[in-house]
Amino acid sequence: MSTRSLQLPKYSIGVGDRFSLQGKAQLQACVAALQQGVEVIPVWNKSNREHNMIGSEPSQTRRAAQLAVEMSEWTRPYFLDADHIGLETVGRFIEPCDFFTIDVAEKIGVAADLGSVNEFTNRHPELLEEISVGPLGLSLKANREQIDNLARKYLTAVSEAGKIHRCIEELKGAGQFVSEISMDETDLPQGPIELMVILAAVADEKIPIQTIAPKFTGQFNKGVDFRGDVEAFTRELSSDLAVLAHAIRKYDLPDNLKLSIHSGSDKFSLYAHIRDAIQSAGAGLHLKTAGTTWLEEVTGLARAGGIGLNIAKEIYAQAREQIEELCKPYAAVVEIDREHLPLPSEVNGWTSQQYVDALQHDQSCKAYNLNLRQLLHVSFKIAAQMGDRFLDAVKSNEEIIARGVTANLFERHIRPVFL
Repeated sequence: MSTRSLQLPKYSIGVGDRFSLQGKAQLQACVAALQQGVEVIPVWNKSNREHNMIGSEPSQTRRAAQLAVEMSEWTRPYFLDADHIGLETVGRFIEPCDFFTIDVAEKIGVAADLGSVNEFTNRHPELLEEISVGPLGLSLKANREQIDNLARKYLTAVSEAGKIHRCIEELKGAGQFVSEISMDETDLPQGPIELMVILAAVADEKIPIQTIAPKFTGQFNKGVDFRGDVEAFTRELSSDLAVLAHAIRKYDLPDNLKLSIHSGSDKFSLYAHIRDAIQSAGAGLHLKTAGTTWLEEVTGLARAGGIGLNIAKEIYAQAREQIEELCKPYAAVVEIDREHLPLPSEVNGWTSQQYVDALQHDQSCKAYNLNLRQLLHVSFKIAAQMGDRFLDAVKSNEEIIARGVTANLFERHIRPVFL
């Protein structure tokens, strides 16, 4: 494959900004990293689902990103991600976006026809040989039946990714955007041999992907720490990095191809392991943090007290009533124990500090409530329905919120992963 003219640098971080008010504060975290000698490129991401919930347009996200860059005098690259798009939703993102997360998770398991499966396995006899990848001594060995089964499981999804990529390319032009393939929002993780099959199929489709987001072992819920076997995740991550390095050489994939970790915010128990793995492999990484900034807005309002605290309490009360509706679009990435959600009447009596203690992700704090945090993470639609009342409160408390946004992104995410 030819080298893309628009390239995503080695380290990048996906930053969501639900209401397009925190771009400058987010960018200051990347500025802080640069001042310490590490370039971490911001990728502002917002999905079609989120635009629809809020009533915003991708062009607004582009303007907010441009304004943040201009205000911060940022001279390094930055990108705008059309997050989790498909053929039916990509149109509105074509002009403003230059990064496209092609989401084909729903096509995983849609069985490819027998002819396509046979052609794939015949075309890739190397997948039937013992494959030694990377310095870790990892060896992959699969038989014909295993490769056929994996091809049957994943070829339809990769074919769909090819259709979407070619649609974008026809409209934007070759080399004018970054492509990521996302397969993370599914039930079962993809192991190293599955990733190898997927990358071989991606090469067949001639998709010059620069990042790929597999489903990892363990639970990556929104806005809370990783739940699962940390050692198993670490082994899998190191194996995946080795597979990527091998596939880049074997299949002439872009040499800057890297892993993308979705729902990557707040996975504090993993960050030291991720840093060690990418540094050991000399690999890049895209860490997607998304809705963490929205939670910092709510935290900042609560901390400010007065009207801000009242709005934060109202958001929670409505979220508690609308929990089914709010959680449904995120069913794969939230896990809320409702018995441990406080009643709105209890929250209404909280002080600023009590609200902040419950919401802020500090596991050493006895009052921290991961169930409340997950619920609020998916409740930005309620704030959108408040309109100017919410937006004005955020703007009125800009300093306290911005300080939290920057510190959260830099101190709790960028520093432990990339520095």
